[in-house]
Formats: sequence, C-alpha cells, structure tokens
Amino acid sequence: MKTFFKSAVASALLVSIAGIPVSVDAHVPLKHDTEYVIDGKIYGMPKAKIYREEYNGPAVVGDYVTMVPHLAELDYVGNKEHEVRMDVFSQKVEVAPGVSYNAWTFGGTVPGPVLHVREGDRIVFKMKNRSTEEVVITKPFKGAAPFYQQVANTPLQKHEPVIAPMPHSMDFHSGTVAADDKWATIAPGETIEFEWIANYPGTYMYHCGTSSVLMHTAMGQYGAVVVSPKEGYPTDKDVDHEYVIVQSEMYLSQMGDDYIYDHSAALARDPSHVVFNGHVAALSENPLRANEGDRVRIHFLNAGPSGTSSFHVIGAIFDRVWAEGDPRNTWYGMQTVLLGASSSATIEFIVPEEGRYTLVDHEFADAERGAGGLLIAGPRKK
Repeated sequence: MKTFFKSAVASALLVSIAGIPVSVDAHVPLKHDTEYVIDGKIYGMPKAKIYREEYNGPAVVGDYVTMVPHLAELDYVGNKEHEVRMDVFSQKVEVAPGVSYNAWTFGGTVPGPVLHVREGDRIVFKMKNRSTEEVVITKPFKGAAPFYQQVANTPLQKHEPVIAPMPHSMDFHSGTVAADDKWATIAPGETIEFEWIANYPGTYMYHCGTSSVLMHTAMGQYGAVVVSPKEGYPTDKDVDHEYVIVQSEMYLSQMGDDYIYDHSAALARDPSHVVFNGHVAALSENPLRANEGDRVRIHFLNAGPSGTSSFHVIGAIFDRVWAEGDPRNTWYGMQTVLLGASSSATIEFIVPEEGRYTLVDHEFADAERGAGGLLIAGPRKK
C-alpha cells in the first residue's frame, strides 16, 4: 500500500510499501495532495502540463541560473521553491576557431545553463519549444536570469539565432519522477510545465530525451544541475573559488564552408572535438582564477554523450573528491578522476604555488581534440 498525505505537513508513521515497512518522515512540507515522503524525500509530483502560450520573453529565467563556469551563490536559508525556465531553440555557435554549426540548445548556449539549488528544494520548470523562432540571447533582458549578462560578457561562441523546427524534451537526472510524464516530447510552439524535488545532493546532467537521444545530445542539448547538500560539504568554510566544468564531445564534418553533425561519426565514437564548456578555448581564453594557497572546488560533469573523461590538473593533487557530488562518497588524494558519460564529481584541490595550471582530460586523444584549459594562480594573499 502506498500512503498519500493530504495535509501540508507529513506526520511521522510507519507505512507498508510492497509489503515492506518504511519509515516516513515528519514535518516535511508538501504542496500537492499527490505527494508523500520517504526518508525525508518527497515523491508523487503532479502530472506535467503541456499547452500553447504566447510567450516571447527571456528564454532563460531563474535567480540561480548561470552560464558555465559560473555557479550562483545560494543566498537563502533552508529550502526554496524555484521558478525556472529554459526554452529550447537553435543557435549557430562556434566550438573552435573557424568551426561553427547550427546547434540545438537549451537557452541558446552549449552546454546549457547551470542551475544551482539545495537538496530539498522544489523546482517549478517551464520550457517552450521555440525552434521555429529566431531567439536572440546576446543582450540582457529585464527579468531574465544572471545567465544573460554572463553570455553578453563571454562572446566566444559567437551566437547567432537560426531556425530549425524539431520536437524536443527535457530529462533532468536530478529529478525523481515518472519519465514518460515529465520528460515528454513537445512539438514546436508547445510548452511543458512540471515540478520536481532535488531529493539527492550532487552534480547532475540534464539533456534532451527525444530520439535519437545520441543526436539531440551531441547537437548541444545538455547541461548541469548542482544540488548542494542540505548540510553542506565539510570544507565549505575553506573554499575560496567554486566553478563548473562540463566536458562533451562534438561530431562535426565539414560541408563546403559549413560544419554539420555527423551521425556516423557519433555512432563510431569518433569525435571531431572534445571540449570543456563548449569550446576548445573556453578555459584558455577565459581561464579560471585563484591564488596560491587557495582551495578550489570544481563541479565536473562528463556529459558525453558516449566517451569517458580522465580529469586531471597538472601540478595539483585532488585533496577531496566526492563521487557524483554526494558528500557520502568521499575519496582522498586522487591524481585523476575517471568519469563515464553522464557521471560527475565534485573536486577540491589546494593551489600549491603561483603559476599556470593546465586542466586536461588525461586521455590524451581527447586532449588533442580540445579537452583542456587553464587555471591561473596569482600570489598568495597575506
């Protein structure tokens, strides 16, 4: 028997699910009468809504939504309900000097925006399929996310709006919901709206789940959600800088003066480019910054769609590594972190000296395809 709570706050009791006694937590706020609580986690979200709306406002909305490598500070106490929007549409983006393609995107960038929430937060999400529109993202909008100003300050991908009508969907790995409902595909002009609870801490991938998932992901439809632990990490007070890096593969072939997606290369796992944060120069033209003696935290996601990553910082050893970003999964003193497609880690290291530190996928075939970057360290602060 599954127990559903009709009140705003769950009561403490023992219920039986599939004949197994399960402890259900007290004092967890609920919003809908479909919701129930197990081990402090909320399940049973209401059905998704699919509808049409006359909306041509900012394509990315949310106070804690940023562009890689930025991570918004969670400046609130306890839990919060977030209203987040990431519309889907196409943009011509550059991934290497002289190499651009018509990407399918969430919010207009590759990778898509970073969402930062806290374990236990509720996310009310909207996404309109605007693939029949030319959507401009290179200027800030009133009421838009911080993401827009960061895009305007970082023109490396040289975004240009293009039209590419196509059905799309959203799959948040950070959500615990019925995928056939919340991750439903929507046609051009349709909007989907649903809720999910950030039940588990960690760094999670999101991507389009419409077939071919390989193609939609490789075309640029992926990004990261960082769910900070409700009790924090044990080193929080010592961290000086916090960044997000998303590794991914591009499968592009030249056709005349243009580049197009090559599905045969994707099936063969033969990428033309492997990049950090969507461009071979994303972290060399705009390197990460720190100072000698600083503790740096990186939320690193390997978005794939098919390859592995062996993330390494030349000259540093990872003091702490939390597999998938969960503080219960702790490793110490690691030289390299191996991650499969859609896997992540939260990584910390001490910057030993002033200087230049190369960030690299130690699978050197990937490094030579572009998976590298820099952290530049200034002198130690007195």
